[in-house]
Amino acid sequence: MDDIAELKTRILGAVGAAGDEAALEDLRVASIGKKGEISLKMRELGKMTPEQRQAVGPLLNALKDEVNAAISAKRAALGDAALNARLQAEWLDVSAPARPTAQGSIHPVSQVTEEVIAIFADLGFSVAEGPQIETDFYNFDALNIAPEHPARQEHDTFYMHRETGDNRPPHVLRTHTSPVQIRHLEAHGTPCRVIAPGRVYRSDYDITHTPMFHQVEGLAIDKSISMANLKWVLEQFFSAYFGTSVKTRFRASHFPFTEPSAEVDIQCSWVDGQLKVGEGDGWLEVLGSGMVHPKVLQSAGVDPSQWQGFAFGMGIDRIAMLKYGIPDLRAFFDADLRWLRHYGFGALDVPTLHGGV
Repeated sequence: MDDIAELKTRILGAVGAAGDEAALEDLRVASIGKKGEISLKMRELGKMTPEQRQAVGPLLNALKDEVNAAISAKRAALGDAALNARLQAEWLDVSAPARPTAQGSIHPVSQVTEEVIAIFADLGFSVAEGPQIETDFYNFDALNIAPEHPARQEHDTFYMHRETGDNRPPHVLRTHTSPVQIRHLEAHGTPCRVIAPGRVYRSDYDITHTPMFHQVEGLAIDKSISMANLKWVLEQFFSAYFGTSVKTRFRASHFPFTEPSAEVDIQCSWVDGQLKVGEGDGWLEVLGSGMVHPKVLQSAGVDPSQWQGFAFGMGIDRIAMLKYGIPDLRAFFDADLRWLRHYGFGALDVPTLHGGV
């Protein structure tokens, strides 16, 4: 009995004096491990008489439980002491603002495309899409563009390479999204009211032109559509897009795919070198438009004696430059994108015909 009391005093004293987790683990193994002092004494119970086992067994079991509890308590105390020491050494001001994190932003072209789609959706236009690699039939012939037209020359249009003996029709990177109008009429017929936003390609590069850029073209076909409807639609669009009432001016022009054709100007002024849309006595050309040529309707399988409509096309990149004051079209595609962050576009910041965003 005395040796058990002495063992208890010695082991519990050592546990209390342990200075770290490693020393505490060594004590656990030395006392209650498979070959520990308490474990070895418990093996001796088999050599004792029943009376001795009845007296010594409970004492050893109680000692083992007490040592386990002491070790657990000491381990918790050592953990708390280590945490307190770390908190003292690694002080943190929880009231300080969080570190800034990099945030993504929407590219101006993507933003304006979403704005355009949202506004025309309010006007009843759906979105139509088509391939970016087109046959010259859809890109030129179906749009009444004559074989000798300058746009069909290689210095203006990107033609796809063809191997010797390839007798398929020539293919081009589409120069406008007008082919989508033909494909839509072929697939869905009339009446229709669609816009076709997307990438287009032309062999040109300067401050206002890039080899790849973005257009949106509109088409409305019905039995009683007129130029007056076209003017109303465009004024509604520009007023919503620029957030102010915008007047338009039509000037007679010529496009192979419309007759009559018109260049469209919007009212503007220049104040201290800044463009202001919707005021002043100046005018700025922004798009081409007109009534769809009868030959274009025939190419799409539409009877021009029964149906008529208008079409228009504008550069998405250009109207983005006008609205947000971006000076160089090339900056959209070859500038450091960090330069664009200050425009602060948000995913849901799109205007509507009903005002606001």
